Amino acid sequence: MHWINVKKTVKLGIKSLWMHRLRSTLTMLGVVFGVCSVIAMLAIGEGASQEAQEAIARLGSTNLIVETVKPPQEQTDTGDTQTVRKYGLTYADAESIRNTIPEVEVVVPIREIDQEARYLNRKAAIKIMGTIPWYTEISPVQLTRGRFLSSTDLHHQLAVCVIDDQVARKLFTFDDPLGLDVRIRGSYYRVVGIASKTAPAGMSDTFGTQAAKTIESTGGVAGNIYIPLTTAKSRFSEFAYQISGGSRSAEKVELQKIIVKVNSNEQVLSTQKIIVALLNRLHKKQDYNIVVPLELLRQAARTRRIFSIVLGSIAAISLLVGGIGIMNIMLATVSERTREIGIRRALGAKKRDIIIQFLSETLLLTLVGGMLGIILGSLIPFLVTYFGHMPTVITGSSLVLAFGISAAVGITFGLYPAHRAANMDPIESLRHE
Repeated sequence: MHWINVKKTVKLGIKSLWMHRLRSTLTMLGVVFGVCSVIAMLAIGEGASQEAQEAIARLGSTNLIVETVKPPQEQTDTGDTQTVRKYGLTYADAESIRNTIPEVEVVVPIREIDQEARYLNRKAAIKIMGTIPWYTEISPVQLTRGRFLSSTDLHHQLAVCVIDDQVARKLFTFDDPLGLDVRIRGSYYRVVGIASKTAPAGMSDTFGTQAAKTIESTGGVAGNIYIPLTTAKSRFSEFAYQISGGSRSAEKVELQKIIVKVNSNEQVLSTQKIIVALLNRLHKKQDYNIVVPLELLRQAARTRRIFSIVLGSIAAISLLVGGIGIMNIMLATVSERTREIGIRRALGAKKRDIIIQFLSETLLLTLVGGMLGIILGSLIPFLVTYFGHMPTVITGSSLVLAFGISAAVGITFGLYPAHRAANMDPIESLRHE
């Protein structure tokens, strides 16, 4: 019997909303846009965060990346018109790290040189990566065709190269690069393999993504060409000359990077401290920097939580505004229907029936608005990904959170108008015009 009364009361609430369709729709829009914004913002934040963490993870959680950095210009007043500055990582540094730290599994020295590559009448700005055969063990580069550099190439300083797919498209277009020669500064290099990065194309520069470019930084060049480190050492000078104001200067840098792979994640931070102590003893200048992908990954996870909380809070404000709008409309409805409430009370309706009637109207507005908001909020991330080329990730928790908040808003902001309607004096309500 009680269930039948509740059902009739809910039907009465639905009928009342239908009689004022325009007002109900406009009231519901606040909840629709609130739920939509919560889902869309969390999806965009989650997508950006996951992209950043994947980019950092591709660097290798057990890797340590030691980079050459240019130290501050020394203040000298010797009157010399010709100076040579030597700084940065050296081949001896790589040997010292490999021979003195037992936790180290792989050490990969890297020499980077900006050059121009030519094939027939086509040319492209490229970055030469002088490295060793086991470079692929610590990098996000995967071989798609042919082979990578071998120990024979390294030992005999052979003029062979592996090009990435970007260089292949730029230089060779419709030709098969394997077995053909690329000309770089008057020398020819036989293409023995084609490599590709595991990073997705069109990756946006979200927070953390720049760290992923630490290994494969190409700047404005077409791509990378990998050659044996010994070949790079013998064919390309380690000196960079500059002439300014009648004075000549030169800089000598042997290696741009040394990538160190340790045995496990637990040994990363301790190995970093050992490498810092070792390099401080070998270098008088602070001409190196150490990037720890594991630390970047943890920082990205912390940033992700903060990012989600901030975006969710901003979006929840719109839901709060929608809830205030619902309360405002329901209070106005109670004032308009004072005589109706008095008649229902005079015919035997109890306070709980009045509360259920108005609360059902509020819940109906918020739940229908919540469902429409979920549909619209699920559509927007796809549009953002398609037109804005930004990664978005819709999680089940964001849908549940948005819908739960909308239901909570309906109950919270509907209780006061319902309670106010139920506590009206029936006699005074019947006198209301």
